[in-house]
Amino acid sequence: MYADPPAPQPLQPGETPPQGRRSGVPSPETATAWQFNPEYQRLVVLWQQVLPMLETLTSSLDRAYQLAKSRDVWDAPVGDRYVEDLAEWRARLGQYRQAILTSISDQAADTPRWVPADAGAPHAFS
Repeated sequence: MYADPPAPQPLQPGETPPQGRRSGVPSPETATAWQFNPEYQRLVVLWQQVLPMLETLTSSLDRAYQLAKSRDVWDAPVGDRYVEDLAEWRARLGQYRQAILTSISDQAADTPRWVPADAGAPHAFS
């Protein structure tokens, strides 16, 4: 099995935005008003939705694998083929889980937690 990558962290109670330097020219590094990034929050919600589904799939397949390995269930040579198939499905599900969670984690690592609040500037396609 693979270890899960780090999960995106939701906004914690009492968490404050970064403190920027104040200069005469406004920029993202010197913003005075910050908001928690909605794109980062979307990744937090996505992680929280996907992880329970993957856990359910994993536990269901693990349960079926344990039953297939039991000689009480399969007392025929054909049972070994089912055990091999289930082992392959478990490996594929582990790889799928790793790919999904890694993609969310990587995108969260590349997405800033805080962004400057809108200054009321017009947007082309809002």
